[in-house]
Amino acid sequence: MAESAYRALPSIDSLLQSGEISDLLQNYSHDAVAGVARDVLGKARAEVASTGIVPSRDRLIEEIVHRANRAWGTWPREVVNATGVVLHTNLGRSPLSDKVAKAAGDSASNYSDLEFDLDAGKRGSRNAHISDLLSQVSRADAGIAVNNNAAGVLLTLAALVSVDPNKTEVIVSRGEAVEIGGGFRVPDVMRQSGAKLVEVGTTNRTYVADYESAITRYTAAILKVHPSNFVVEGFTHVADLADLVDVGGRHGIPVINDLGSGCLVDTRKYGLDPEPTVQDSVSTGAALTLFSGDKLLGGPQAGLIAGGTNWVDLVSKHPLARAVRIDKMTLSAIAATLVSYLKGAHEAEIPIWKMISMSESSIATRAQRWSDETGVGSIERARSAIGGGSLPGQTLPTTVMAIEPTGSADKFAADLRRSPVAVVGRIENDRVLLDPRTVMPEQDTAVVEAIKFAIRQTTR
Repeated sequence: MAESAYRALPSIDSLLQSGEISDLLQNYSHDAVAGVARDVLGKARAEVASTGIVPSRDRLIEEIVHRANRAWGTWPREVVNATGVVLHTNLGRSPLSDKVAKAAGDSASNYSDLEFDLDAGKRGSRNAHISDLLSQVSRADAGIAVNNNAAGVLLTLAALVSVDPNKTEVIVSRGEAVEIGGGFRVPDVMRQSGAKLVEVGTTNRTYVADYESAITRYTAAILKVHPSNFVVEGFTHVADLADLVDVGGRHGIPVINDLGSGCLVDTRKYGLDPEPTVQDSVSTGAALTLFSGDKLLGGPQAGLIAGGTNWVDLVSKHPLARAVRIDKMTLSAIAATLVSYLKGAHEAEIPIWKMISMSESSIATRAQRWSDETGVGSIERARSAIGGGSLPGQTLPTTVMAIEPTGSADKFAADLRRSPVAVVGRIENDRVLLDPRTVMPEQDTAVVEAIKFAIRQTTR
């Protein structure tokens, strides 16, 4: 029985002669495609050995084409985020607007005045333009962009403790010595910078007096870290930034405010809890305010630092600044994103703010349209999450399309991801939920086609 089952499997040569795989051979080498085919056939033989089931020729061809396109096609691949999580870390956090993406593409495909002063006809500063924009949106004197916020913290602390070799202590609340994404911890980042961590207070309650009593002649700075990806509730107390600035001012010590997911708008307008803004941090007197570019700012991955000119100069002239320097495409994308705020057009131009500000009625209409065009699913009320290390626990009301597939929800969700344009949903109570809030309106057709594709897979 087993031998006849193995003989039923097609040969590599016959698979390579099929129309679909012949198309692959137009774009990729024979050896590369044949290697994928051998791997797929090897797994098919293992399947026969364990189950006795012989996969069809069409299924093998489909698997070969799928693997080849996934391995050699454009990466990262475009996916449709139907999870309802606005800032989905695994899906790249903030999608860029067409305007921002074009700006980044234009900077990459042409020469530019990245480090050239067109008026003077000589070398210029790659940071000057971003500094001006950061100054305008944050009301700080100056600013600088690096490759992410962790790099911004590392660079800032390294610069501060380099001023005086005797001043290396940085005071942090014990409740703010947190772990950020990917397992990186504030104490570890501080250690790499050369700063010595001085923890004060307790996990849930830290007072201004705790900071002041920890100040010595070795203190270089006070670091305040906003808990942008977790919430501590109950019997708690956090020292206000204004009070810390007052303490720092009396002792001649700068206060560094790490906002993490930096925000430039009032989140209460959207029914969310208030999030500290960059502007408030600057106006309160933080020497430097640090925040991310790809979270609530809605731009590309970057670390942004805004503050007094003397502090920004100190940071930008430190040797480590070269190691964490941002590339021209990201600089261009950040610049275009900041301009949207200066125009007051963030809701119209920045995708995540389009999603957050989307009306409940428009979301419900789109969910119903998906159901009508596919003939499946029920329309239900649910909640969308902000996600991405921003506004922890905060959700928005939404309407989802809930699909209870004939087979397993896991398989249906997998088939959605295998459709020509991958659609990622979420599974709850053995059903697949698709949330229009995080789907671009122009992606609605792709969602409908993916659902139809997944339905066809259940009948094969």
